[in-house]
Amino acid sequence: MQRFCFALDLVDDPELIREYENYHSPGNDWPEVTKNDLDAGIINLQIYRTGNRMFMIMDTDDDFTFDKKAALDATVPKVQEWEKLMWKYQVPLPWAKEGEKWVLMDQIFQSGAKKA
Repeated sequence: MQRFCFALDLVDDPELIREYENYHSPGNDWPEVTKNDLDAGIINLQIYRTGNRMFMIMDTDDDFTFDKKAALDATVPKVQEWEKLMWKYQVPLPWAKEGEKWVLMDQIFQSGAKKA
């Protein structure tokens, strides 16, 4: 299993944040998007928020690659629709590359058992 962690900001507007969280509340997920994630090898995906900053933890199978995920995303119109809709709420981090949403974070500390 692989783990990736990402950060992204939301538009700093309480109503838009409420709408964004509603889209991510239980039962409001888009089945085509969730299936696409599973097909790409994403086993578990969690999003946390403080203020307008978000943190995402993504656990994947060992065969997961970002290229594979992007290729699958490009073939599912509902995924494209979802991503376009989410841009209404999301703000790239100042250091994000052009068009980049979620920015991959670097792990700088780990407590407990070390990875082999």
